[in-house]
Amino acid sequence: MEKKQHLKPLKTPVYRDSGFRLDDATVTASAFRDEQEQERKPGYYIYSRYRNPTVVAVEEQLMNIEQSEWALLMQSGMSAIDTALSIFQEAGSDKPWLFFSEIYGGTNTFVDEVLIKRRGIRAERLFPENNRYDPSYFRRRMEETQASLVFLEVVTNPMLMVTDVPAIIDIAHEMGARVVVDNTFATPYLFKPLQAGADLVIHSATKYLSGHGDVTAGVICGNLENLLKKAVEYRKYVGHMISPDDAYRLGTQLRTFPLRIQKHVENAERLAHFLDDHPAVEATIYPGLEHHPDHALANRLFGGRGYGGMITFDLAGKNAGEKKNRRDRFIHALQNTVPLIPSLGDADSTLLPVEPVWGDKYPMPGLIRLSVGTEPCEELERNIGRALDAL
Repeated sequence: MEKKQHLKPLKTPVYRDSGFRLDDATVTASAFRDEQEQERKPGYYIYSRYRNPTVVAVEEQLMNIEQSEWALLMQSGMSAIDTALSIFQEAGSDKPWLFFSEIYGGTNTFVDEVLIKRRGIRAERLFPENNRYDPSYFRRRMEETQASLVFLEVVTNPMLMVTDVPAIIDIAHEMGARVVVDNTFATPYLFKPLQAGADLVIHSATKYLSGHGDVTAGVICGNLENLLKKAVEYRKYVGHMISPDDAYRLGTQLRTFPLRIQKHVENAERLAHFLDDHPAVEATIYPGLEHHPDHALANRLFGGRGYGGMITFDLAGKNAGEKKNRRDRFIHALQNTVPLIPSLGDADSTLLPVEPVWGDKYPMPGLIRLSVGTEPCEELERNIGRALDAL
């Protein structure tokens, strides 16, 4: 009789089970009585909304990438933001939270519509001073607000300001505040905020971590055990757990993350110089260009590994009407090669006009945000160059 083959898969399989077998009634009672501890025992699972082996395997991959003590996957970047901020919310606290104004639009809306209106959080905004977030200016605002929590991004969207995160963290901790950093744009390839002392780091894993535009996911990474306990509890209570299938796809894509992001970065730097030299482009915003006001800071923070995969540029034009016309023609010319898609970090290059999305803050009709993909850069230059030449 032929012996059964013992399978040894390279990757953790997809476990779609909603619940897992428990040995007996005694084990069941113990599991639900001490579920917080039971869930974290190796190989011990109760219910997939609490913990799932496929998800855990991918969380371990993310711990290695961000070099954190723990990582928790969520079903979206917004779920990660909600969970991260829930950790620090306490009933009756009157201390405000300080949010940098230049953060993801969805986060800003969440602050206004959920944290302030529904949960009663006192939220203050830190607006850039002279298009920069100077640490001394941040200190003054912290002294004014006495904020207990600070939320910021390493590289801002869509104007690509680079924040002196280590200095901000040091000042915040000196004044007794916690710090949550959104590292989606910079990615762990360029910078690891936990190594600079951040309390929590979040990502929209939908973007560069997955990198293929077919997974929606978020992740929180941290080093402090007490924050992990609160995050696990909240994820379980509100149902922010990612599906095993999405986790599996993300885990597969994470295996190529360093290779992909290196190509994103190389393409973006080359393309930024190409755009900066083109007569149809009035201005190019990219931290890798020497005229970018945060170029020296980006060199220091990112250690020569690159400057990211995002470029924002302004088309030339005599007035707003002409710029809008050129923008629309430029987008139309690229619709089959660099499509308009409201996301970023994909292996395929995509673009997004700034004014229709952020018009209240940036009423600049010629401004375009370009997410540079991993295609051959010659191909990108050729396609974008033709569209620019036609203007």
